[in-house]
Amino acid sequence: MLAKRMALGLNAMMDCVASDRLGRKLRLIAGLAVLATTLSGCGTGALWDKFLAKDENTFSDQPADKLYNEGLFLMNNNHDLKAATKKFDEVDREHPYSEWARKSLLMSAYASYQAGDYDTCIGSASRYVTLHPGSPDAAYAQYLIAASNYDQIPDISRDQARTEKAMASLEEVIRKYPTSEYAGQAKKKLEGARDQLAGKEMAIGRYYMERRDYTGAINRFKTVVTRYQTTRHVEEALARLTEAYMAIGIVAEAQTAAAVLGHNFPDSRWYKDAYKLVKSGGVEPSENQGSWISKAFKKIGLG
Repeated sequence: MLAKRMALGLNAMMDCVASDRLGRKLRLIAGLAVLATTLSGCGTGALWDKFLAKDENTFSDQPADKLYNEGLFLMNNNHDLKAATKKFDEVDREHPYSEWARKSLLMSAYASYQAGDYDTCIGSASRYVTLHPGSPDAAYAQYLIAASNYDQIPDISRDQARTEKAMASLEEVIRKYPTSEYAGQAKKKLEGARDQLAGKEMAIGRYYMERRDYTGAINRFKTVVTRYQTTRHVEEALARLTEAYMAIGIVAEAQTAAAVLGHNFPDSRWYKDAYKLVKSGGVEPSENQGSWISKAFKKIGLG
């Protein structure tokens, strides 16, 4: 009798273990059975088989911290950024409400950025900012978005829509996180993006100058002086304005452009050229306080 009881007890224990192992799979099968019954007769047999076949691979049941650390190892030791991103994404997918998922989402964005996969980086970082706006790392996520756009700025011969987008995202970092360390980095990149747009205007202005379309050229150089005054292109823009105004006989504006150039950039080679050009017309550089050029510089305190 005792042996029989022990045998029965052992069988019960084995049943319990088997139940633990198969419990989750049985629940999945039960749920899918409802789906299969509902869709029977609609050619869903292949779909049913597909669900069952993928079950073993869909749920790895690995702890979140283990997956996260595997991602770090792949990124730092193997330098396999693509594989690391997959590990971080796996944490987010299998443990969506954990602290590890939050960390993994940011690391996924960072790994994608390092790999040059900017669109994926922007997607992950944007999701992070949306889900965790109050996180201390939200500023960094926002900066990753801006940096991804900035790194895709094309040369000045191409459309500058990406540059405009980069500027908008950089300004958002500065506006939303003004005291963060990333605000300073964003300001530097913003100046670089502004310089790019100024360069585009200068290239078009020179094109018009070569074709003696002085009015078109003046409008382009005016944009540089009024909108991108802190860029390295402003000196040439003032010199080109001097040249264009002299060419169409508006000497007073040419004198003002040369005078403002000399006042703000006295050692510039562009000032030397502008000064010679004005002198060749029998006049001296002289600032007209009513000129738009003079007002543009005084507006930001450079005049």
